[in-house]
Amino acid sequence: MHPAQPFTVEMALTTVAVTAAADAVTRIELNARGARAPETPFERRVASELQEFCAGQRDEFGFRVEPVGTPFDRLVWDAVRRIPYGATATYGQIAWSIGRPNAARAVGTANGRNPVPIVIPCHRVVGAGGKLGGYGGGLDLKRKLLNLELSH
Repeated sequence: MHPAQPFTVEMALTTVAVTAAADAVTRIELNARGARAPETPFERRVASELQEFCAGQRDEFGFRVEPVGTPFDRLVWDAVRRIPYGATATYGQIAWSIGRPNAARAVGTANGRNPVPIVIPCHRVVGAGGKLGGYGGGLDLKRKLLNLELSH
C-alpha cells in the first residue's frame, strides 16, 4: 500500500488522480493519472462511486472528503456542496448564502482552490447570467459534467 501516492480512476468523462488519507479523500486532480491503481477497499469504493457518477448512475457520494483550505475556503466549499445535482448557482449567490454578499470574487478564488472537484461540485458554480467561467479541468469538462447532470 502507498497511502501518500495518488491512485488513478478512469471515468467516462475524464481520468483523475485521487489522493486519500486513511478513510477520506484529500485531493482529486482532474485530467491526471495517479502512480498506481486503487488498492484498498476504500480506494476501490471511491473509484467505483466516481465512475458511477460520470456514467450518470449516481448523484451523490458516500465517501468522506477532508479538503484542506482556509476557514473562508471551507465555508464556500460547504455552500457549494449544497447546490443540488442538476442545478447551478452563481458566485454571487454563493457569496450571499454565506453572508458575504460582496465577496463574489473571493468565492471564485476559493472555488478555484477546491482540492476535491466533482465531489465538491464546483462545476455547478457559474458566472452571472449563466456564463461558465473557469474550471480547473477545462471548460469542456465543466460543460460535460453540467450536461450529464441536466440529462438525468
